[in-house]
Amino acid sequence: MPEAGRLRWQRWLLLSAAVAAADLATKAWVSSVFRTGEVHVVTPFLNLVLWHNPGAAFSFLAGAGGWQRWFFVGVTLAVSAVLLAMLRKSGGNRLLAAALALVLGGAAGNLWDRLTLGHVVDFIQVHAAGYYWPAFNVADSAITVGVALILWDGFREARAARATGARPEGR
Repeated sequence: MPEAGRLRWQRWLLLSAAVAAADLATKAWVSSVFRTGEVHVVTPFLNLVLWHNPGAAFSFLAGAGGWQRWFFVGVTLAVSAVLLAMLRKSGGNRLLAAALALVLGGAAGNLWDRLTLGHVVDFIQVHAAGYYWPAFNVADSAITVGVALILWDGFREARAARATGARPEGR
């Protein structure tokens, strides 16, 4: 691979690093200021609350007894390897590269928590009309935005392929 091509995909790792750094910095701040379970109302629909999640999204497997920590570490490492491979092959598709970098950075932030703390620190709580969304963090937000952008890119690519009568790239 030419040097310029290698640098093209590697620069997206800076976005991943920025996401992970922002995630870890916000978690460190909240962890130093709040007690577990402590809630601070920010707006009528947003609270800050320190929560430790030993599970995955929506506390999936949170009460599984501890084995889930290493399971999620393994899954995160495997998914991260796939994301890196996809990032290398993203070529000039900036939307896809940014999306993959967001997901990779979010995965790295939560992976660090799992490895060093044994749980993920969550602190953003959104609610409305008595319904509360499970607490989340900057890494979760980056993963969500990244996945949405990956889906958008896929739909965009498929629509462009239909318009030209071609098959979507890689299919």
